[in-house]
Amino acid sequence: MGPEIEEIKPYGMTEGAKGEQVERMFNSIAPSYDLMNRAMTLGIDKLWRRKAVKMIKARGTTKILDVATGTGDLALLMARKLDPISVIGIDLSARMIEIGRRKIADSGLGDVVKLTVGDCLDLAYPDETFDCVTVAYGVRNFEDLRRGYSEMFRVLQPGGMICVIELSTPRSNIVRPIYNIYSMKIIPAIGRAVSRDPKAYTYLPLSIAAVPQGDDMLAIMADAGFVDTRCRTLTLGVCSIYTAVKPAADSSADS
Repeated sequence: MGPEIEEIKPYGMTEGAKGEQVERMFNSIAPSYDLMNRAMTLGIDKLWRRKAVKMIKARGTTKILDVATGTGDLALLMARKLDPISVIGIDLSARMIEIGRRKIADSGLGDVVKLTVGDCLDLAYPDETFDCVTVAYGVRNFEDLRRGYSEMFRVLQPGGMICVIELSTPRSNIVRPIYNIYSMKIIPAIGRAVSRDPKAYTYLPLSIAAVPQGDDMLAIMADAGFVDTRCRTLTLGVCSIYTAVKPAADSSADS
């Protein structure tokens, strides 16, 4: 067995807690983050977000929390496509939030989308505040994955949906060797060329390899209390979309 995802840190075991290192890393790479996303995925990350938003739209949502929002790409897409009352995006990185706020101002959606610095392990919202919680490419950066899911469960309304987009490792014996070369060699090389912090893109493939995937991720979601847990893999298995629901309030007491 490999290391647990919480043990994979951007700057190694001796450089502080994972949350602190993740914050430092994203503050460092914030100026090149959007460019690197497009370069690493050849722009397919946009298609993955659109697929997730279509899945969310089928349920209908009005108040959305986007955890690990980064520069707000998913938050902005949901505001455009879902016509919600509000989308709140939180992220540890103040520099990512700063860039995201500029994007929101340019979009004219500032009355719907609000971004703020926040901790996924200690969400600053009352119980049952949102009818949808999302995370795009962020749960592998959580310092404590189970606690993160528990917090998202807490702030979700009964009957509400969680949607997690995360990078994953292809299972195909044909695809996996090509993917390994790309993720372990090419992505770090692009990171060194573009980013101010090349270690961030050495951390990336290691964190993808270590994060729970498929049924293992669904089991963690179920342990947090979610039901109707589902996983859909995309693009030969390099991305997975996980969805689940917080059980509706028990109506048997009214009968």
